[in-house]
Amino acid sequence: MSRTSSPTRTYDVIVLGLGGMGSSAAWHLAERGVRVLGLEKFGPAHNRGSSHGGSRITRQSYFEGAAYVPLLLRAYELYERLEKETGLDIATLCGGVMAGLPDSRTVAGSLESARTWDLPHELLDAAEIRRRFPTLSPADDEVALYEARAGLLKPENTVTAQLRLAERAGADLHFEEPALRWEALGDHVRVETAQGTYTAGQLVICPGAWAPQILSGLSLPITIERQIMYWFQPAGGVEPYRPERHPIYIWEDSADVQIYGFPAIDGPDGGAKVAFFRKNGAPCTPETIDRTVHRHEIDAMAAQARRHLPTLPGTFLRAATCMYSTTDDEHFVIARHPGHPDAVTVACGFSGHGFKFVPVVGEILADLALRGATEHPISLFDPRRFAPPPV
Repeated sequence: MSRTSSPTRTYDVIVLGLGGMGSSAAWHLAERGVRVLGLEKFGPAHNRGSSHGGSRITRQSYFEGAAYVPLLLRAYELYERLEKETGLDIATLCGGVMAGLPDSRTVAGSLESARTWDLPHELLDAAEIRRRFPTLSPADDEVALYEARAGLLKPENTVTAQLRLAERAGADLHFEEPALRWEALGDHVRVETAQGTYTAGQLVICPGAWAPQILSGLSLPITIERQIMYWFQPAGGVEPYRPERHPIYIWEDSADVQIYGFPAIDGPDGGAKVAFFRKNGAPCTPETIDRTVHRHEIDAMAAQARRHLPTLPGTFLRAATCMYSTTDDEHFVIARHPGHPDAVTVACGFSGHGFKFVPVVGEILADLALRGATEHPISLFDPRRFAPPPV
């Protein structure tokens, strides 16, 4: 049926984008008994945006700011629920090391959050890091905050779990059906796709790297960057890198360059994953991103990893690109749309550190769409912080 001849179909809430945040919003909304339509440009749990790559770090001693910790505590509860209700393998709490010089943001910021919220943690000197984790090789003046409750999340399984629960609760999910346009019309919203026109009382927009296009009217300072994830087969094999022996880590060197990495979770031939954190990100759009990973990029990653994990870069296996969508202050945007506060809710700018919040962000978006407010602390994420001061 053509778009011009198709009837208008009505829902209570339409969710645009069914990646990490959108699939979570659809799940929480459907569970509250409302009629939900989810629209996704690609297939379920796809690899064209940011919610892919096999693993994401989760942690509570948050160097990005202590204000995030209450949301993380709730996210941990919801991740446990996702696993229990779907039977999917989502979270592995293998412990985490936040390493660097004592005054580095990675160490000092993590320590501040841990102390502010009385989170269990240990501060390890270089000798203790080497003793506990022989795969890691800190300099003598480096230290680490160790958090036993840190670990990794599987993004594809997370999205799949949330989609399953959303459908189980009655959500209508459409894949390979991108929105062509949306508009707020007083007491309702309208969304058009090539397959039809849909109306609802509320619209939730989770655009990921498509935020600059879909939310152009907000003029948010969001940069879309190409980032790369790498997998190397460690010299001597992956056994020392298994989750029982090797933690997740974020490591900041004296030049403020951060790398992060994971245990080997993909079997004896799958290697271990490592990446730069925010470094070398080339500005792009979803349409112009270079999906080819070049030799000089692989060499740069191997050289940096070798400084901290001497056996890791052994043999390069593969790499994958993804997109970061990052605000100027690196904090999220989660709010009612300032231009359409009665009908539209937006969530974007998560990249670099957002995936661990996925299930609680969906809960917040359901609150905002259905009640206009949430008990969760989200004032930090108000898009009006970017508005120019009054003259």
